[in-house]
Amino acid sequence: MKNFILAIAFLLGVMSPTFAQPGGGGNKSEKVEALYVAYMTKQLNLTEEEAQKFWPIHTQYDNELKAVERNNNELERQQNALNVKKKYQDRFIKVLGADRTNEFFRNDAEFRKRMIERLKAIKEKRNDGRVNQ
Repeated sequence: MKNFILAIAFLLGVMSPTFAQPGGGGNKSEKVEALYVAYMTKQLNLTEEEAQKFWPIHTQYDNELKAVERNNNELERQQNALNVKKKYQDRFIKVLGADRTNEFFRNDAEFRKRMIERLKAIKEKRNDGRVNQ
């Protein structure tokens, strides 16, 4: 199972770097993507069969969410993101069931929140280092 997760993480990292940073190395985004895949696989307790069905749908979902993120109007962006989530809800339910689909949306938001907090902490640490020099 571990090799399977790593293979999927690699494929997702190559096909859809979710958290790529402008000007940043692809290696960092691949690491974050691998962490995300491992985290979600563990949190959702995905079987190999479920993972094979779930991750391609997730890649489509993620690509549509990325397109929505480009919208500068905050309310429209939020509404469009909600529309994408609703669109994919039934697709995820077919693979995960209703309860685990709800868990997916919760865990996805939690992971993204933690990553943002971690990136802010790293940025603050770098800024503190520059101020002290």
